[in-house]
Amino acid sequence: MQDTSTSTAPASHTRTGRPVISASGLFTPEESISNEELVESFNAYVDRYNAANAEAIEAGEVEALQHSSVGFIEKASGIKARHVMSKAPIVDPAIMAPRLEERANDELSIMAEIGVAAARDALERAGRDPADVDAVLCAASNMQRPYPAMAIEIQQALGIEGFAFDMNVACSSATFGIQTAADYIRAGNAKSVLVVSPEITSGHLNWCDRDSHFIFGDVATAVLVEDAAFAPESHWEILSTKLKTVFSNNIRNNFGFLNRAHPESEGSADKLFVQEGRKVFKEVVPMVAQMIIDEAGRLQMDPATLRRLWLHQANAGMNRLISQKVLGHEASDDESPTVLDTYGNTSSAGSIIAFHLHSDDLVDGDTGLICSFGAGYSAGTVFVRKVG
Repeated sequence: MQDTSTSTAPASHTRTGRPVISASGLFTPEESISNEELVESFNAYVDRYNAANAEAIEAGEVEALQHSSVGFIEKASGIKARHVMSKAPIVDPAIMAPRLEERANDELSIMAEIGVAAARDALERAGRDPADVDAVLCAASNMQRPYPAMAIEIQQALGIEGFAFDMNVACSSATFGIQTAADYIRAGNAKSVLVVSPEITSGHLNWCDRDSHFIFGDVATAVLVEDAAFAPESHWEILSTKLKTVFSNNIRNNFGFLNRAHPESEGSADKLFVQEGRKVFKEVVPMVAQMIIDEAGRLQMDPATLRRLWLHQANAGMNRLISQKVLGHEASDDESPTVLDTYGNTSSAGSIIAFHLHSDDLVDGDTGLICSFGAGYSAGTVFVRKVG
């Protein structure tokens, strides 16, 4: 059992209760699937399916599947490739799903493994030892098991004292985790908290569905949230955090411990990722844009002065419209960078990847926004200012 008490800050530091982001970390799988590879395998699957169901299709009892195309994918999403943990079975028309070998209980789980890699990257960038960290939050869309918590396994692997727990708010998990960590800092209950987001989203994607087979990719990120007095000289002051949820069925995944149907079984299509894409686009874009504008107003900040927007990497069109509403003009790649083209949608990790890869060039005093949005609906904003 892990100790739930929090450690004490070094005598040379007086806690301020002001949370900052000291560093971020990233783990990227070696394997990647291009749109061309994905379309080739998907279309081969479609041909196999249509041939096997030719009589039923001819009789009007079964609807024929339609081919996908690179042009369709890029127009619909802006995605050109995605990293995955298990490429070969995904692009095999006879399987069309990841196959990750089950590990023994005394072995490090796959989610913990990639989470630890991202966490170590963040700790190294901050010049921090695991012994300095008080808590680990594993914030991700789909955990590979209900318990023991993935966070506690990551905590154990890193050698961190204190406490850990899992949390899931779908694509907004990381920003919800950052606010939770920031609240621990504000309350004086911790001085250093790791928010880790291992996202093996390939496991809950229906690779046989033309409308969504191209969306997701695998990755892991980590964000180290600390008290300003304890942080390295160069860091990101957290100016505010704001969370919002509105219930919607337009993005849903019904898989869980109460239903164990095979994905190809009749009536089990909703046990994987499903969405009403057009409804999501229409409802989420104005909600998120207004949420950002309102929070900027509360901070007495003109949103047009934000130096950079690190938005959730779900869809290029959504990001374009949100940034335009916030900034008052169509954002440049510098103002709203994308990683969607090479990483795909990595759920809660997307905005953190964008922040991790596109923040080093900002200078002291620059302000930016980390923002997520997704199933729930859920949305989270983290306004930050560069220090040092």
